[in-house]
Amino acid sequence: MNVPRLIAAAALLLASAGSQAFDFKTVGAAPAILYDAPSTKGGKLFVVPRGTPLEVVLAYGDWVKVRDVAGDLAWTEAKGLSAKRNVIVRVANLKVRGTADEAALPVFIADKGVLLELAETATGGWVKVRHRDGLVGYVKNTDVWGL
Repeated sequence: MNVPRLIAAAALLLASAGSQAFDFKTVGAAPAILYDAPSTKGGKLFVVPRGTPLEVVLAYGDWVKVRDVAGDLAWTEAKGLSAKRNVIVRVANLKVRGTADEAALPVFIADKGVLLELAETATGGWVKVRHRDGLVGYVKNTDVWGL
């Protein structure tokens, strides 16, 4: 194999490996406008409330292509996103437990669609979350979106 082909193959391998990582950001202090193109001249699709997590799938200059909890893709300005991490509850009546254990007593119950702040990742498929009221507990990572 010649050197240019080897370099091209290595670049493709690295690009595909990096595409498997999920990069989530949270809508910052102001609601974010989602567009059908990476420009304010593009068509406005909808407005996303502050605090909402979005998956960044592509960066293009000052713009990012994002995926929302419904799986829809759109463009938004990168400056409107924050590194702070929030998650959205995916199931109805989610029991947020006192410890990372299915047998632990619930601290509170969160309904589907509720935003929770990601406090830290725990072991064994659990994450520590914080409700805006200050209550803290653990949920299974499969029960929330934004990880």
